[in-house]
Amino acid sequence: MSDWTAKRFWTEVNVSETNGGFGIALDGRAVKTPAKAALVVPTRALAEKIAAEWDAVDKVVNPETMPFTRSANAAIDKVAEQHTEVAHLLTEYGGSDLLCYRAESPAELVALQMAGWDPVLQWAADALGAPLVTGQGILPISQPESSLARLGELVAQQDAFSLTGFHDLVAMTGSLVLALAVTHGQLKPNQAWDLSRIDEDWQISQWGDDDEALAVASRKRSAFLHADTFCRLARNTG
Repeated sequence: MSDWTAKRFWTEVNVSETNGGFGIALDGRAVKTPAKAALVVPTRALAEKIAAEWDAVDKVVNPETMPFTRSANAAIDKVAEQHTEVAHLLTEYGGSDLLCYRAESPAELVALQMAGWDPVLQWAADALGAPLVTGQGILPISQPESSLARLGELVAQQDAFSLTGFHDLVAMTGSLVLALAVTHGQLKPNQAWDLSRIDEDWQISQWGDDDEALAVASRKRSAFLHADTFCRLARNTG
């Protein structure tokens, strides 16, 4: 972005209402995205999060410490320009949803998956009108076309900002149903994250873990929680 310089040059960061939403200014200069579009977001709450990231910059700008800015940039420069393609990509997860592919053994893991995943699939069937079929093993499962169409409607109706956060909720869990359960308030994000890791956590219980794996899991969890927060702030439900 035009204002994305290596070193801090500004003294004040402000949020202002503008045409179509809320913008962020550095000493009166509007922040822009890497594609030089105006960085304008749909809610003041989200704009304030982004402004806080810019205000927290000490001497050198580090995009890695500015997740809300990065997500907003992605929403404007990428998702808004490819909304149909992104929505279609995410809808395809419904045809291979994590919750539908079950272990054949051992019995303990089978029981954990059933106890954790069956209630969420039942919710999707009852509340969303999108029943899905489960199976054991890795062979492809044929899902009802009406269910996939319904899931596609729910994905496509999201705006670019919501879809940006939603993308990560789906991609990081491998489950469109879990992501929808979070955005519809059926599951807390921590609950959904834990449900997505039933297989991994069972393996750890059997074989132990290591510091590197724990660090990777922690970073992924933090990114998942960020995606949820971004979704909520973009909808003004945070």
